[in-house]
Amino acid sequence: MDPLFCFFATLLFVGIQGCPEVCRCKALKKYGRHIADCSYKDLEAVPLGLPSNATTLTLSVNRIPSLGEDAFADVPNLQALWLSYNEIAVISRGTFAFLIHLRAIDLRHNQIVDFPWGDLSNLTALQQLKLSSNRLEKVPWNAFQNLKDLRSLWLDNNHLVVLFEGTFDSMPWLSQLQIHHNPLNCSCKSWWLKKWLENTSVSISEKESITCGTPEHLKGFILGRSLKLDCMMPSVQLIYHSSLGNSVLHDGLTLFLHCSAVGKPPPEIRWTIQTSSQTLAINGPNVEADGRGVKKSGRFLVFKNGSMVIANFNKADEGLYTCQALNDVGSREVSVNVALASSESPDDRLQNDIQASKPKANSCDKEHPRPEGKVVFIYLNPRAPKASSNRGTLWDPWLWVSSFLVSLLYFL
Repeated sequence: MDPLFCFFATLLFVGIQGCPEVCRCKALKKYGRHIADCSYKDLEAVPLGLPSNATTLTLSVNRIPSLGEDAFADVPNLQALWLSYNEIAVISRGTFAFLIHLRAIDLRHNQIVDFPWGDLSNLTALQQLKLSSNRLEKVPWNAFQNLKDLRSLWLDNNHLVVLFEGTFDSMPWLSQLQIHHNPLNCSCKSWWLKKWLENTSVSISEKESITCGTPEHLKGFILGRSLKLDCMMPSVQLIYHSSLGNSVLHDGLTLFLHCSAVGKPPPEIRWTIQTSSQTLAINGPNVEADGRGVKKSGRFLVFKNGSMVIANFNKADEGLYTCQALNDVGSREVSVNVALASSESPDDRLQNDIQASKPKANSCDKEHPRPEGKVVFIYLNPRAPKASSNRGTLWDPWLWVSSFLVSLLYFL
């Protein structure tokens, strides 16, 4: 046989070399595709010896129970992977991570409970992801954050109870979504989803089958315009002042901050303290403390009713104090910048560096009032002796000048 002919024949059929016996491999030269079809073979594992230049691998309708980390090590150039109608229950982390050319994955009709969501961060070319008819119970809020090109996402017929707000926001090209036939919790946790479904331009399949699984009195109701959820964004109020004794001058002031919030469901309160030396976060009324409804962090006391007390407030405690109220609908916060200064020379630097309170964006809001920053100066006056005796130094009450008392009523 002519050697030249053999050479060109080898180039022409390179796509079918190394094909496992149970599979059918072919090259579609016109489209630049190399297909390995191993479907309907009653396989219990991904076959070895797949052609390394395969761009499409079909393993549908087999009996594969699991996928190991190296299941597709032979086919790094895959663009399409079809695995529907198997018995896949376990997928090892890293199974898909190196398949960076993948544009489509079909895993419908399997038994997947825990999908390796982290693998998706590498699959930036992915356009189609089908996970219908599995046993998925949750989807991380950031599962799809790197899938900028994803067009089609199928999550229907799973066991999803909650989808976190922002789950679909990172996919600008998303045009088709299936989330029907999941037992959604139609509490206020699904408020955002209800609003999103009403306003999105994404094509949503079988909207009338997106129904509530819980609570019991809403079971079977369609998560749509007709369903009324008794939910409300938090409104937050921050009141602050300092307390001065009127007979004896103490070494420091006690600063009192009270944060109250209303909303449905009742909001939790979280405090954040930013000073020059630290940033401290303290959970509020939702925290199980020492049995008395008090949580202590250093000199900061947070009470179950939303109040915070800082005894002996001093220069090191100057900074931004933020109260955040959050519930299942969203969150809002308000801040106050607190500083000590002598009565003669308040620190003007803080006047120029106000950090305003910022309401968190939420889909159920219609308006966002523009917040205003506030600075509170607590004035300490010089101490002057009145008289001396064997009992020590006394201070005349009239020498006290009242502290700068401000109450901020800030409804968001």
